[in-house]
Amino acid sequence: MTTAAGQSTTVLRTSDLSKSFGHVSALKGVSFDLKKGEVLAVVGDNGAGKSTLIKLLSGAYDPDPGGSIEVDGAKRRFKGPLDASEAGIATVYQDLALVDTRDVASNLFLGREPRRGPFVDRKTMIARSEEVLRDFTFRLPSVRVPVSLLSGGQRQTVAIARVLLQGAHIVIMDEPTAALGVQESERVLTLIRDLRDRGTSVIVVSHNLQQVWKTADRIMVLRLGEVAGIRHTADSSVDEVVRLIVHGGETVAD
Repeated sequence: MTTAAGQSTTVLRTSDLSKSFGHVSALKGVSFDLKKGEVLAVVGDNGAGKSTLIKLLSGAYDPDPGGSIEVDGAKRRFKGPLDASEAGIATVYQDLALVDTRDVASNLFLGREPRRGPFVDRKTMIARSEEVLRDFTFRLPSVRVPVSLLSGGQRQTVAIARVLLQGAHIVIMDEPTAALGVQESERVLTLIRDLRDRGTSVIVVSHNLQQVWKTADRIMVLRLGEVAGIRHTADSSVDEVVRLIVHGGETVAD
């Protein structure tokens, strides 16, 4: 996604983002940007700082002094997840936080149900649910079916649609295919591409480099809490990224 001047629009930028717990540095000086309609994969070994980064961006953690987060060109300080949500950042964790006994529409509007007088406006819920799901390649059988009857990929679709209804334009996905089989994983990758095509910016945390290559525009490698390198997927290789994960590096792709 580009502006009229042909320059990519930056929707998220971090500068010197760090987080320490006592004498332990979990994240050190992480700086990167995210473009509108871009998929950025974040990869790294266990303990590389991926989870800490997610929690900083989602407002669960407060960064150490000196670091900053900009959303749409404005510096933001998140006091909690609600602040991040209001800035347009949503995180979809592995557990998805869905209520299995309720239907798709109820999950999409959980805690934010439209009302007509004292009653929940089911007609509006159904109509808006169908509208937000219409643009996804991966179809659901109905917005009236219980979430417990959906496949893993369909459940991911519900979780993503919910954050879009909440106004998110930056979506962070934490290991979205970790518990899925091959077919369902492919459907989730299609879902990520759908998000990109509609102009949503996506950060995907993943251990699966083969899947990263199917979806990501750029890859950021974290190693021991620091950025080991940022690469354009088209200009890099799995071998190069593995070397960065294991040995580190310092080159950044704009």
